[in-house]
Amino acid sequence: MRKPFLDQMRYSIVLLVIVYHICYLFNSAGVITNVVIPGIPAMDAILYLCYPWFMVALFLISGVCARYALQKQTHRQFLKTKARRQLLPALAGPFVIGWINGWITNQYVDIFAGAGPMIPGVIKYLIWCANGIGALWFLHELFLADCVLVLLRKLDRKDQLWQLGGKAGLPVICLLGIALWGSAQILNTPVIEIYRNGIYLFAFLAGYCVFSHEHIQELLSKHAPVLIAVAAALGVSYTLVYWGKNYASMENLKSLLTNAYAWFGTLAVFGAFKRWLDRETAFTRYMVPRSFGFYVLHYPLLALGAYAMDRLLHLPVWSLYALLLLGSVLLLPPLVALVKRIPVVRALLLGE
Repeated sequence: MRKPFLDQMRYSIVLLVIVYHICYLFNSAGVITNVVIPGIPAMDAILYLCYPWFMVALFLISGVCARYALQKQTHRQFLKTKARRQLLPALAGPFVIGWINGWITNQYVDIFAGAGPMIPGVIKYLIWCANGIGALWFLHELFLADCVLVLLRKLDRKDQLWQLGGKAGLPVICLLGIALWGSAQILNTPVIEIYRNGIYLFAFLAGYCVFSHEHIQELLSKHAPVLIAVAAALGVSYTLVYWGKNYASMENLKSLLTNAYAWFGTLAVFGAFKRWLDRETAFTRYMVPRSFGFYVLHYPLLALGAYAMDRLLHLPVWSLYALLLLGSVLLLPPLVALVKRIPVVRALLLGE
């Protein structure tokens, strides 16, 4: 069951992730990146306005799509497809392209603590790979969510959770933001804090149980203007409160304000796309089969571009933002097309 607004929403968030990572590379908020290049603090506004909600929204969309996929596939077929499309790129990606991120990090920070000349090249490569997961963490979390979903469906053979989710009205949907806040407090991995299992699993299951119902999609579409207004007010408040602080710190991510903005930002985007962008376009037909490739390949390209411009061209920092954006527009489409034409690489990176 294809729904044009979901396709448009998904690839639009992928494009937003690319813009986010361009600004992230030069952030002034203290978030660790692969390069050490001082940026323009005002550009951090994009980071604050995007970070709380856009990955929550992407997991929610994935949950909706999982519901539709399981209407046509058995559990075995579903997991087999997800293992090929998600798990294989998640595991192989760091070894094929992710090491680039680790190598670039090593050019700015001596991750071998002066012992680099004594370490065999193979060991260095493996360490660079471990430091180069980059945006592929999303696929790790998504495959975990798929496995949890299949387990829940085996326990809930009468589909009662989905039926219960369909009874939610707008007040209940808004109050689910409290559950999102609660989920943000649990199952967070120490040290590597990007693996926020609680909140992403909740968003995925909410997508499956609640937002896959067509009448709920219509409900959010109807109230999209109000949801956008609430999300905008929360987004401005969040940015003002946390400006200059590490927006990716666990203390920030667990706060009530952060999660309220994350939830209403997700609801607003979902409702807006359903209301105004529920149609297929030529651009949609172009992006749908390519957005996954854009997601997997964009970050090493950006990191390598930032490093090359910093070390070789010595350009003013304002130009780096514009040139990375231009480079993404010009280079990502042919790069994805090239990868799609190389059988083994295509399988390892794109699961095709």
